[in-house]
Amino acid sequence: MGTFRYAAIVKTDIEDRALAHMQIVVGNKLKRGEPFFFTWREDASLGDGRRSVWIHPYADLEFRFYGSRSPQINHAWLEAMSRAANSTTGLYVLSEPAEMLGELISTA
Repeated sequence: MGTFRYAAIVKTDIEDRALAHMQIVVGNKLKRGEPFFFTWREDASLGDGRRSVWIHPYADLEFRFYGSRSPQINHAWLEAMSRAANSTTGLYVLSEPAEMLGELISTA
């Protein structure tokens, strides 16, 4: 379980594999200078609501992974998350789509 931290005060836990995909999508959007919303559901202990942050090129972001190995990247998942990030709803963690033969890209 990794952690996404925004502006050193907002954080949420995200599974390492999903966080790795999210990091790529966020990095690609910011390289192009495209700000967007990132939304997630809060834990039930925090009220079970939603939280959104505006991600922009000058935002302080941290992606902290608990595992030491980089996961394989599912291209279909990257595409789905990128489409969400480009939509009016913004980026959110989607369930991983079924992997298709040849769709995995090694990050090693």
